[in-house]
Amino acid sequence: MSGFLRGFVSCFQPNPEDEVIFLGDDWAEAHHDIYICNGAGDRLAARRLSEGIAGVTSLHELVSAHAESPSEVVVGIETDRGLWVQSMVEAGYQVYAINPRAASRYRDRHRLSGAKSDAGDAKMLAELVRTDRHNHRQVAGDSDLAEGVKIVARGHQNLIWERTRHTNRLRSSLREYYPAALDTFDDLADRDTLAVLDRAPTPAQGQALTPGQVRTALRAGGRTRNIDTRAHAIVEGLRVESLQAPDLIVSAFAATTRSQVAILRALNEQIAALETELTAHFEQHPDADIYLSLPGFGVVLGARVLAEFGDDPNRYANAKSRKNYAGTSPITRASGTRHVALARFVRPSRLADALDQWAFCTLRVSPGCRAHYDHRRAQGDTHHQALRALSNHLVGILHGCLTHHTTYDETLAWAHRHDPDANIAA
Repeated sequence: MSGFLRGFVSCFQPNPEDEVIFLGDDWAEAHHDIYICNGAGDRLAARRLSEGIAGVTSLHELVSAHAESPSEVVVGIETDRGLWVQSMVEAGYQVYAINPRAASRYRDRHRLSGAKSDAGDAKMLAELVRTDRHNHRQVAGDSDLAEGVKIVARGHQNLIWERTRHTNRLRSSLREYYPAALDTFDDLADRDTLAVLDRAPTPAQGQALTPGQVRTALRAGGRTRNIDTRAHAIVEGLRVESLQAPDLIVSAFAATTRSQVAILRALNEQIAALETELTAHFEQHPDADIYLSLPGFGVVLGARVLAEFGDDPNRYANAKSRKNYAGTSPITRASGTRHVALARFVRPSRLADALDQWAFCTLRVSPGCRAHYDHRRAQGDTHHQALRALSNHLVGILHGCLTHHTTYDETLAWAHRHDPDANIAA
């Protein structure tokens, strides 16, 4: 704990009532609405505090008047990150990050009219952790290194998503006036594509390119091999006759194409830079060797999964808990004689994306994963259903490796599953 926070903790004085207090925090960008009650639900305090150090100071002073120690303060708040949450965790409060969807459902217990206010939400969060905190989890105690990996991994993925958006915009523009470019280049974000489109953003300029000019552009873009072959293929592709848009329209589209090319080049550079940074952060983590030992994992994908699962050893009680968090395990709907197992569609989107990619990547490198996938397809599953079942099993394997601090072993992971029906239970 920092010296700054020790000063706040020291302001707590003994309280003869010696009881836990419950604090609801409805946060906004500029302020926090605070509501404090005791175990009986009696209101102790309610106040709006500003964001920042002044607000944190006021929060600790307010709480210290009602609690004997920080460990007797239970907080409900609809986020698990940020400097404000970090300050409460480091002060020793029991902080519960309540899913906004769960908070919305709980709000109906208090107001059937649908009315909503910040002060009312603060009271609702305090009541939620007072009565139902056993059904929720405290903010995970992930290490600073894991948090750093998460920040870089999410930033890296955000840039990739942004590149995809700009690539789609470029594709849409080219379809309107430059179809030969779409037929010539498969990947519009590739360095070869950007190098040629920068030099020839219009169909007329593309048709006028010579192999020598294309070779020069490809070298400038970074290509070092098969330059002649690639240059001739590009020249032939761009010289194909196609429908032409009016000159003014072509000129306008060419201006937007130059802009998109510049943006995509910058994104490519920053994605590469963040990937280098992500590798450096991930390789420092003590669990990196375990992740990289699993089939289908590289540095980027392994870092994403580590970032989204975290590294708090007490966060997941067992493999089932980790699977439930990942959203790979099915949910059951049972009523009377009806019993149905359904896929979970409410799950962490970044983690779900990484796990789907992981399961797909294992099909070429792991015989056990391939056999599991093939069995599910033979049972009638679609491609995505089979991948979800495989990722569910892989999450269980990952949990076992992390729990026992051992690297992946193909034989150990799959040898006990001689009965193909046993794969379904995974």
